[in-house]
Amino acid sequence: MRRALLVHCLASTLALVLLPGCAGVSVSPSPAIAQVLANPARSAADRERDARDKPAEVLALAGFKRGDTVADLLAGGGYYSEILSGIVGPAGKVLLVNNTGYEAFGKKALAERLAGNRLPNVVHVVGPSDALGMGENVLDGAVIVMSYHDLYWVDEKEGWPKVDAGRFLDQVVRALKPGGVLLVVDHSAKAGTGSADAQTLHRIDEQFAIADFRQHGLQWEAAIPVLRHPDDDRSKNVFDPAIRGRTDRFVHLYRKP
Repeated sequence: MRRALLVHCLASTLALVLLPGCAGVSVSPSPAIAQVLANPARSAADRERDARDKPAEVLALAGFKRGDTVADLLAGGGYYSEILSGIVGPAGKVLLVNNTGYEAFGKKALAERLAGNRLPNVVHVVGPSDALGMGENVLDGAVIVMSYHDLYWVDEKEGWPKVDAGRFLDQVVRALKPGGVLLVVDHSAKAGTGSADAQTLHRIDEQFAIADFRQHGLQWEAAIPVLRHPDDDRSKNVFDPAIRGRTDRFVHLYRKP
């Protein structure tokens, strides 16, 4: 694992090599997360997605624990929200946070997932992207999984207006407690493309991501290669059947000082 991560860091970009801790990260499997994933109440669709998205490894990087308050940002249908619900337990809380675009996208899945108050520690939050009302210094952590790039995507016909990415990120940072973490997973774009490929390919350059989160006050802490797919040349739209579900994805952890 350590050697694979070092190879990834060296191969990606010099900027990543220079980031502290890049070569030394290793994540141990978490029995607690494995137990949550094995819950028979989870849907067959979610179990199928587990094989592609490897939530046990991804969430182990963040280190969430029972009693934590965690936000699932732009959560869509709430796949990660349900897993986080099990991790933080009855004494914890999960904010399932959607703007209007993601709420519409995840409407059917959310209706099934939240039916009958089956996840009582999940609070469903919907609002405009730059005013989600999450509070200040209240979150032990947050995740944004394959939706960060959408802060830089606009499609008025699909009901997705331009988002003020800076204001969105600032409210997330305000909501995190000092020491709180943000876990980011997204489809990787070619180096040097910044946020441009978000509009055409639904991808984002991870160097851009690192600089973006740093600019808004978060410290880059770690990355793991668990969702890397070297055979993805990052030239295709992530919905292209030739690559869908097998895109090269980065997994980053950031921390609020």
